Amino acid sequence: MPVYPSLTRALAEAFVDVLWFVEGSEDEQMDPDDAVKVLEGAAHLMTQLSTDQRSEFIDLLGSMAAEEADPSRREFLEGFPEGFGLIEDDS
Repeated sequence: MPVYPSLTRALAEAFVDVLWFVEGSEDEQMDPDDAVKVLEGAAHLMTQLSTDQRSEFIDLLGSMAAEEADPSRREFLEGFPEGFGLIEDDS
């Protein structure tokens, strides 16, 4: 049986892994300007998704968070939809 139930899940995992690394990188690991470009590019990509695609990705993120054993990564996954513009901040 494959590790991931679908290609979409595998790509979502990879995408989140890259962004989690970039966001958590120290200045010595990655140039801060480059990190901002990557994160802003990802946030822009999220704005281009259709409503159905956003919903699907939010659901995937919820499943990923529920299965995550690392508390800091779980927190990142839980905050991802708001942090990357998939949902609006209600406050």
